[in-house]
Amino acid sequence: MSEATDPVAADLALKARHRAVWAMGDYPSVASHVIPENGAELVRECGVRRGDRVLDIAAGSGNAAIPAALTGADVVASDLTPELLEVGQHLATVRGAQLEWREADAEHLPFADGEFDVVMSCFGIMFAPHHQTAADEMLRVCRPGGTVGLANWTPDGFIGQMFTAMKPYAPPPPPGAQPPPLWGDEEHVYALLGDRVTDVDARRTTVRVDAFPERGDFRTFFKACYGPTIAVYRALGDDRDREAALDGELDALAEEHTRDGAMEWEYLLLTAHRTS
Repeated sequence: MSEATDPVAADLALKARHRAVWAMGDYPSVASHVIPENGAELVRECGVRRGDRVLDIAAGSGNAAIPAALTGADVVASDLTPELLEVGQHLATVRGAQLEWREADAEHLPFADGEFDVVMSCFGIMFAPHHQTAADEMLRVCRPGGTVGLANWTPDGFIGQMFTAMKPYAPPPPPGAQPPPLWGDEEHVYALLGDRVTDVDARRTTVRVDAFPERGDFRTFFKACYGPTIAVYRALGDDRDREAALDGELDALAEEHTRDGAMEWEYLLLTAHRTS
């Protein structure tokens, strides 16, 4: 294999691993039972309306794409993982939403320059490994004057801290891959977008999560349903001591963040307009 094709093969292998991670477990249950309102919130913040051409990047099972379609917008839900899109298609049918579902890599979007009025992502694009490439693609397909909207977990919030807790137990990331919660850091996102956007509105907010009132509930659910957590545990193999240690760290983290049976998970909510 030539040097010219080595990076292509490496990228294909990396994306295959990402696809497999998100096919694990049951992410649609995370979206529908843990953070059910965040997709609709992002749609409102983006001002999506009837007739808009909308792209939801890393849409998963459509927690933002489906509410966008219900406004009467012309929506494309794109995701790297076809298993999630299949669930989304079923959920859209149940809710009476009509939209297009496309398997697509956030770093290589199969759409024309300026094709969309609104380009958004709800806890999705942050998991693309090469942040600048994904940001460039997001802006490329947004028309001048169009809206970009993002909801991403912050490094300091609960989910960001969960990834920090799991890192010592996970295999080392591939060269050049960046941590997902950096998309929840304002300065990092400003650097990714640069002077290609204006009218930036960025604020940290929280979602109240009351699905895990008892010690161990969060860890048990995420070990069964959340792909990145499942992947870390699988990488431990038969090492029961390390598994027990990670169990303890996740339980302690959840307990630290729980007040009166509920947690507040911090995320960055950002909207902006693409410059001409």
